[in-house]
Amino acid sequence: MDVPCVRVPRERGEETRRRLAEADLVDHDHEIVVEDGTLYLPVTDAAAVPDEFDVVFREPPDRETGTAPADLLGFEPSYERIGDIVAIDEDDAARAERIADAVLDSDLPARAVIDRASKVKGETRVREWDIVADMGERSPTETVHREYGCEFLVDLAEVYFSPRLATERHRVAEQVEDGERAFDMFAGVGPFVIPFAKRGAEVVGTDLNERAIEYLRENARRNGVSERVTAIAGDVRDVVSGSSGATASDGVREVVSEREYGGWADRVVMNLPHSADDFLDTAVALAGDDCTLHYYDIQSEDDPFGPGEAAIREAAGEEYEVFVETCHTVRSYAPHELNVCLDVRLVRQ
Repeated sequence: MDVPCVRVPRERGEETRRRLAEADLVDHDHEIVVEDGTLYLPVTDAAAVPDEFDVVFREPPDRETGTAPADLLGFEPSYERIGDIVAIDEDDAARAERIADAVLDSDLPARAVIDRASKVKGETRVREWDIVADMGERSPTETVHREYGCEFLVDLAEVYFSPRLATERHRVAEQVEDGERAFDMFAGVGPFVIPFAKRGAEVVGTDLNERAIEYLRENARRNGVSERVTAIAGDVRDVVSGSSGATASDGVREVVSEREYGGWADRVVMNLPHSADDFLDTAVALAGDDCTLHYYDIQSEDDPFGPGEAAIREAAGEEYEVFVETCHTVRSYAPHELNVCLDVRLVRQ
């Protein structure tokens, strides 16, 4: 079976493999092929590979893999890896324990297994977890997640975070240019903010969850972009119309004022798909003369993009001309419902 492979000269192999691993793109089911001084590195998603790499399709041999949880259980469990934590979603406590035992006895690099105990809830979008297995090294819900060359310290019990959106975040980040001014209205621990800043943008991130903002500041430091990141705890609607304050002593700015950010942004991210429309007036207030808006929505598959476009046009009013540049389906959210993104350009008239 043909699989996508990154083709690189042998002398660049380790550097390239490391970058693909940081982006969680390495295909561990197939072997690396060496041929005439060229390496072929199997990857999991050809579309997510940075444009600088050459992707070709080959038939590499299957890799001899270690013991997987399924080998020990006799069935394929559903789980998600975030750093060195494995998250499951099981209603049966006995089944959850069986899966946790198999995960820790397998060759997966995991130190804790946690089970979803609630849906995402509240204004801070946090869920509860049951700790099913814990190696006891540190908090069983805190880990370091890596994607596309960035690393994020995150505590799943205190903040909202989804590794499933890594490819979508990378798609947006690749549009960012050096010197831009970007504003993430619901920033969390910084999965949009950090890669934007690493590409040279000045970025402001706000979030209602004060713990998420603390992690955002830490992640800015971890990734060497503190000087380009402003982290603000609070409702973005209050932030934009609020008062100014003081600069943090640790180098990551904490404050905002209407004078600074009204009409300031070249790019605005609105990743709050259930209720982003409630914040469109604020997004328009943030927009500069020529601003790209990344608007996330959840709608029926019958008309996934129409309601969002209509809401954006209404909020823009006569002040901006609206150009819908991309209508993009991120993932299936529920039966007959889609999580979508509209990349929209607002140009002041």
